[in-house]
Amino acid sequence: MASLNVGNLGEFLREQRRSAQLSLRQLADAAGVSNPYLSQIERGLRKPSAEILQQLAKALRISAETLYVQAGILDERDREETEVRSVILADPSINERQKQVLLQIYESFRKENGLQTASDDISDPSDTFGTGADVATPSN
Repeated sequence: MASLNVGNLGEFLREQRRSAQLSLRQLADAAGVSNPYLSQIERGLRKPSAEILQQLAKALRISAETLYVQAGILDERDREETEVRSVILADPSINERQKQVLLQIYESFRKENGLQTASDDISDPSDTFGTGADVATPSN
């Protein structure tokens, strides 16, 4: 995991806040954090948790992953994978089974191209259709 780059994060947050035409107080209220705490984050004096970054992202209407990358919590490649997964999971026009199949196809393409996926450690590549069922052989 990369170390937190708080100075750049603070500058980035300030830019995003100004672009959204929000005052420090307005953003603090929308994100549910105190005005002084947000000021300290923007000035690079505080290291916000992932949860606080998520609240700030929601209030700024940007992806939390973008702030995680700025904070050095998430690598840029991880962000791209996370965003693809988030879009698939958030799509209301497809059912849960279809979402899981799409995710598995996406992961298989990434593996084929030599890229690691976030779920490499937990998914079973032989479970092609995401049934989650293990085939047991009887032992006599």
